[in-house]
Amino acid sequence: MHIDEKQLKEFILDSGLVSRADFEKVEEEAIAQKIPLSKALIKTGKLNDDDWRRVQAYMMGIPFVELKGLKIESSVLSLIPEPIARNHNILAFEKNGDSLQVAMLDTDDLPVIDFIKKKLGLKILPRLTDVESMKSALLQYQKSLKAEFGDIIQKEAETIQTYASSDDKGAGATESDLKKMAEDLPIVRIVETLLKHAIIQNASDIHIEPLETEVLVRYRIDGILHDAMVLPRNAALGIVARIKVLSNLKLDEKRLPQDGRFKVEANAEKVSFRVSVLPTYFGEKIVMRLLKEGKSGFTLERLGFHGESLERIHIGTKQRTGMILCAGPTGSGKTTTLYTVLDILNTPLVNISTIEDPIEYQMPRVNQTQVKPEIGFSFANGLRSLLRQDPDIVMVGEIRDNETASLAINASLTGHLVLSTLHTNSAAGAIPRLIDMQCEPFLLVSTVNIIIGQRLIRKLSDTKDKYFLSKAQFADISKVVDMNHVLDILKEEKIVEKNATWDKIPFFKAKPSNESEDGYHGRIGIHEVLKISSPIKELVMKRASAKEIEDQAKKEGMLTMIEDGIFKAVEGVTTIEEVLRVVSE
Repeated sequence: MHIDEKQLKEFILDSGLVSRADFEKVEEEAIAQKIPLSKALIKTGKLNDDDWRRVQAYMMGIPFVELKGLKIESSVLSLIPEPIARNHNILAFEKNGDSLQVAMLDTDDLPVIDFIKKKLGLKILPRLTDVESMKSALLQYQKSLKAEFGDIIQKEAETIQTYASSDDKGAGATESDLKKMAEDLPIVRIVETLLKHAIIQNASDIHIEPLETEVLVRYRIDGILHDAMVLPRNAALGIVARIKVLSNLKLDEKRLPQDGRFKVEANAEKVSFRVSVLPTYFGEKIVMRLLKEGKSGFTLERLGFHGESLERIHIGTKQRTGMILCAGPTGSGKTTTLYTVLDILNTPLVNISTIEDPIEYQMPRVNQTQVKPEIGFSFANGLRSLLRQDPDIVMVGEIRDNETASLAINASLTGHLVLSTLHTNSAAGAIPRLIDMQCEPFLLVSTVNIIIGQRLIRKLSDTKDKYFLSKAQFADISKVVDMNHVLDILKEEKIVEKNATWDKIPFFKAKPSNESEDGYHGRIGIHEVLKISSPIKELVMKRASAKEIEDQAKKEGMLTMIEDGIFKAVEGVTTIEEVLRVVSE
């Protein structure tokens, strides 16, 4: 739908959206670059995409709708299938008789309107909306799918075959019995549905736990375990057999733990599943870790780095030798941070090789190798071979033992930049951990450049409640956090005014909404970046404790993880409760 540029100019100047002087500059630019005026206004930042949609809506006489907080009936929402809704940013939100109101971001997408009109045989009334409204409404598909999946699973569970030759723990079941169970149609559908549901819910792990009278399925979403569904006890054996078949594991081995992996494709994205099977009293428990392939394009800023911490990492990436270490517990986002650093370093001028377990993201121009412990191909063996491949930069997925640690240190001493992860609770704790692995302190001070400590915290959704700390609350938090240091950093990074005091700085609380049942959505990192300075090198040589190293780093201006959490709580990214929960874990 075309908008006359003369009318557009009059409307924008009359509405005061852009000053006349700014508009004339943009107009000259549009003529010089031979692009439409609307594009030039967006390109120069005078209008954002949502402002432009509101202008379009007004000038074309198309209603503009806000969908945030609007509960759409599932029967109306499902009129447009989810893949079409997501791909074309169009969804049905209200039906009156033979008329259907659809919200969209682009009114020029006429083919999709025609397709919906022909498919449904209804009169389509297009409406414009903004990006946030569209995101909020698309989330409602997940909730209706959850109910739909629950129905499918309950229906299929009732038709599961049982085999007389085995009890409910699988004792006495032959391999051919288990194969038949794994191919049983209801079992295939249940497992397929569980996997799809987990992908849609953005789960990072699936836990399938056999109990005395039932099978409990739990998903870890944003770092928190949630009960997803309960299945009848007779489904346990078939589900385990099906997952073992997918992972290429031994069907008749029920006494020993097994590890495997498989891939599925859902909603046009590939997802790898890392499978762990462990015998328990009531049968075999399965935990699957989900890894979405090709999910990259992160920046350090998007991961939650800022200020001095961000600067220290950028300085670290400019070194040509030495080590950059990332420390934290399992599932704290260490690998994602290293991949993001690797992405900064990934230029045509360098040869990058990695040794990982497993390869979590695939990166162009990076030679990635996966360890295979079952054939004796470990991190240490792989690293030895990598160093013969003339790399400039080496990433070792994890330093687990003395041999890998000493090889990584030697690699950094001989002209390579080495990136790796360690399982420790803080950045300062990485040094004593390496010394425990028999690494010599004089080698550590010569090689380690920076150590990043991190955790993942849940982010608040857009609907949240503002509040101010009482004196008692402030006193409690001050016992565990240096609030004066946090305030100095907030002022330095211009997050609060120069004369701000804590009694005037707001914090936020989670507020349940249509978008999020608990008021949180997604996760972000809280970090501490420890620079190995001269005073810290002296402490390392004396084999000082993690506490002594951390105290010195704080004197040198390091923002600790808990302080970074409070910083993000002031920004409205998370809550104080969430920071304290994660850091005290």
